[in-house]
Formats: sequence, structure tokens, C-alpha cells
Amino acid sequence: MEKPVIEFHLDGRSGVSPYLQLVQQVRHALRLGMLREGDQMPTVKEVVAHLAINANTVLKAYRELEHEGLVAARPGVGTFVTATLTNASLAAHGPLRVELQRWLAKARRAGLDDESIEALFMTTFRTTAQEDIA
Repeated sequence: MEKPVIEFHLDGRSGVSPYLQLVQQVRHALRLGMLREGDQMPTVKEVVAHLAINANTVLKAYRELEHEGLVAARPGVGTFVTATLTNASLAAHGPLRVELQRWLAKARRAGLDDESIEALFMTTFRTTAQEDIA
């Protein structure tokens, strides 16, 4: 069996509803070029089996993505990506990812756990974004 184009995961501690986590993961994959137009999404049955969640949760996520024009369901065939969120900056992702991986390794060596790393990143991100606006 072929590996799915996207493999969903859920974080029960995030405070974000499961269906919204699925939607966000698809948007991120589209933005990073990991999902492309024409790619087939995992079936609802596959996602339910992998994540042990209710089929209605997956259907709600797929319906929202369809409403946004990002995917389209083809009855009896599956759900397919119909749009992308990538832009010209996609070429910059590789070098930035390498830098970020180095930074993450440095943060772990400094003793930060995942929650501390996330908190530091998000606080810095928000502060920088606010400075850019001002």
C-alpha cells in the first residue's frame, strides 16, 4: 500500500478541536508544498482508523476545506486537492528549515522541553509580528 500524502496527528492538549487541527494541518501542508493540486486526501475511513476519531469529525474538516475551495470530493473516488497555498517564497523554505532545525537542537541542548520551545517561539513570533506592524 502506498504511503498517504499527508498523515494526520492530533494533540489533545492543544485546546484546538480535532476537526480544526485536521483543517490546519492540510492548510500547512498546502502552504509548504507538501500537498499539491491533484493529490488524493486519505479517505475518511483511513483517518478514522489512524486517529481513532469519529467519522463526522473528519467529514466536518473535509467539508470546511471544500467550502474554502482547497479540496473537492468526487463521489465513489475520493477527495482531491484542488488548490494550493504556496507562493514564490517556497524556495526559501529549505534553508530556513535547516536553520530552524539547528535552533531546535540548540534549544534542546539548553534543556528546553517541547512546551518551553513552543512557548518561546510563539512569544517571540507574536512580539516580532507586533513590532512589524508598528
